[in-house]
Amino acid sequence: MYCDDKLWIAKGETPVYLLTEMANRHGLIAGATGTGKTVTLKVLAESFSDCGVPVFLADIKGDLAGLAVEGKENPKVQDRVKKLGVEGFKYNAYPVHFWDIFGECGHPVRTTVSEMGALMLARLLGLNETQTGVLSIIFRIADDRGLLLIDMKDLRSMIQYVGENAKDFTLEYGTISTQSVGAILRNLISLEDQGADIFFGEPDLDINDWIQTTNEGRGYINILHSVKLFYSPALYSTFLLWMLSELFESLPEVGDVDKPKMVFFFDEAHLLFEDTPKVLLQKIEQVVRLIRSKGVGVYFITQNPSDLPDEILGQLGNRIQHALRAYTPSDQKYVRAAAQTFRVNPKFDVESVITELATGEALISCLDESGSPSIVERAFILPPQSHIGTIDEGIRRQVIASSNMMGKYDRSIDSESAYEVLKDKERQEKYKKEQYEKEQEAQKQHKKASKKSESRGKSLFEKAASSAMTSMGREIGRSLIRGILGSLKK
Repeated sequence: MYCDDKLWIAKGETPVYLLTEMANRHGLIAGATGTGKTVTLKVLAESFSDCGVPVFLADIKGDLAGLAVEGKENPKVQDRVKKLGVEGFKYNAYPVHFWDIFGECGHPVRTTVSEMGALMLARLLGLNETQTGVLSIIFRIADDRGLLLIDMKDLRSMIQYVGENAKDFTLEYGTISTQSVGAILRNLISLEDQGADIFFGEPDLDINDWIQTTNEGRGYINILHSVKLFYSPALYSTFLLWMLSELFESLPEVGDVDKPKMVFFFDEAHLLFEDTPKVLLQKIEQVVRLIRSKGVGVYFITQNPSDLPDEILGQLGNRIQHALRAYTPSDQKYVRAAAQTFRVNPKFDVESVITELATGEALISCLDESGSPSIVERAFILPPQSHIGTIDEGIRRQVIASSNMMGKYDRSIDSESAYEVLKDKERQEKYKKEQYEKEQEAQKQHKKASKKSESRGKSLFEKAASSAMTSMGREIGRSLIRGILGSLKK
């Protein structure tokens, strides 16, 4: 809930608040499956929306769509409201934009191949270091020649073009092995089989459409329907990473702000860091560190804090830790590590409490006015005001149809780009080759016709002339023909 210019998110012995001016210092929501992470995410999203901050989140299970619908009387919710003494609690619906890269359960989301860039596309394709280097060269050649890589057919055409002309590019750009080109093309087919070709194209997403508020000043909650997308973990995590990168590149520096310009929730965050090349990992760390100055808060949601690299974990100032299980020595080690990230509260032992927390209960530490982590508090998360669970497809369609995004992204556009340019170049070269072959054949026929004419005009005496002279004449004729053919080539 948003009250007194603060986000009231939980209550233990006292209310626990997240300060809006500290909300862009990033955060973490962690806990084992079934401990209440989804409800915590909903409560935070609702609170941010109420204070005028747009939100992005991915709906992996389909149950976050309930944010668009007012909650109904629920015994568990009423129980929590009474237990925590939440005055003025009322059920509410929130302004929502539904999105879906497959265009089935929301407005289509697209980007261009060029916009995604070689590094992220290489991760998406599962390329090794050498293959990534070759893909980077392909992108560089396209850029240098003004060839737009919009969709998959553009990329395929560009890869084939560079592969066929690899020798011509080696001195300027470096070695381009046919093995790497072949591997990239094979992986491209695999990516297309996952449906990624739908994601690349135009009109591409205008990131400003995700940073909107209603006329009443409430922030839109942008929900990416990810039930189907999540079956392709690399595509899911790379898309979210691309969007984070787009925010970073598009938004101006704002420094310290009274409240974030946008809050970005990265669910199943461990997928972002699995098998991620070191060079990309360093760039992710850099974006997370610097995007704060753009007024964007990033909140990672995962089962265990140890799922995130220490460099990322160290940048997350606001932390909500739900229960962790400690069945094995390895689990116990993770519990111990999670406990050590909190500022000690002398009233309880954090390491013991983490394994004892009830569903919906959490250990919470948010940044105070000075930017320092507060003493960890044990508290219950407030109940959400919107509908708990998924929604009827009819309601989803109504929300989509009434959205101000309706019609903007629905139809894909196939603009002239690398595919068309390279195809035209191929046709021109084929035409030139055909013309050359015709001219060569004409010269050949002309030569034959000339010899026949000479033969018919010769007398028997001339035909009986020295064979040496005849041989010499043929050699001169060949030289002339080569010379003439050479001049036709010029």
